[in-house]
Amino acid sequence: MTINPAIFVYVLIFVAVLLVVEGLYRTIFGKSISLNNRISRRLALLEKNNNREEVLAQLRKEMTQHMTAKSIPLYSILADKAQKANIAFSPVHLIALMIALSGMAYVGLTFGTPADTPVRVILAIAMGVGGIYIWVNNKAKKRVLLLQEQLPDAVELMVRSLRVGHPFSAALGIVAKEVADPLGTEFGMISDEAAYGRDVAESLKAFAERMDNQDLRFLAVAVSIQQQSGGNLAEILEGLAQVIRSRFKLFRRVRAITAEAKWSGMFLSAFPVLALLMILMLKPDYFDEVQKSAMFVPAALVVGVMLTINVIFMKIMVNIKV
Repeated sequence: MTINPAIFVYVLIFVAVLLVVEGLYRTIFGKSISLNNRISRRLALLEKNNNREEVLAQLRKEMTQHMTAKSIPLYSILADKAQKANIAFSPVHLIALMIALSGMAYVGLTFGTPADTPVRVILAIAMGVGGIYIWVNNKAKKRVLLLQEQLPDAVELMVRSLRVGHPFSAALGIVAKEVADPLGTEFGMISDEAAYGRDVAESLKAFAERMDNQDLRFLAVAVSIQQQSGGNLAEILEGLAQVIRSRFKLFRRVRAITAEAKWSGMFLSAFPVLALLMILMLKPDYFDEVQKSAMFVPAALVVGVMLTINVIFMKIMVNIKV
């Protein structure tokens, strides 16, 4: 029994692609780019550059640059996730990284595997583009989940600030100083925009739409109604904080209940692929005889399509929205 070493080379090259992207990201933008730091990215930039206007302009550019590049072919599938992840790399830099990583993967495949040139090219492109997509998608998921977890505490902090007599803009500034990223930088930007004359409710609404978050939409609507009709904003936000926290608890409970079904779906979706890889590792010539058949390629395509449909339906069945 022999194990095909090329399988390990493919895995190692793909892992290397992910590690190179993360290493470059942290090296270029520093520790402040990480989520949940004690000092938010906005405060870290203000320490280096005391010009509040320049820092605001830089952060706004980072947070909106990806959606303005949706017209770039194939980049639209990445733009929404890159915006939610607040990737500091510009769209041009991400595309350049895809090309560079594809080239790196091609060199690794050339020296590490006996695959033909067309196969190496396809695999290299898939690794470069797929590696960036997986990296951005993971960043977006972590940032959105952390934002949802931070929001109830941030709203309660604003309530306490309002009750001691601070105006709402000052309450936002306190949240920006006390809360870690992502909310620390986001609310700091909203506070800075309010200082330069932009309506707070408008900034909150833009933030909610950018993150596609229902709780943030509730916050923007509550602030907008209070501005137009008056009322005790502290009481309104206190009730909103309780609603957000209850929704978050319900979401966690649903996720715990559906965890078994999700893992079962992931296992059933991944098992055929893992079984195929194991067969190729243990017996590389297993499909040599059937490859000569005219039905091999159509059958493989049908199996691939059915596996894709299976993954989609598994995801739909276990994706319960709260």
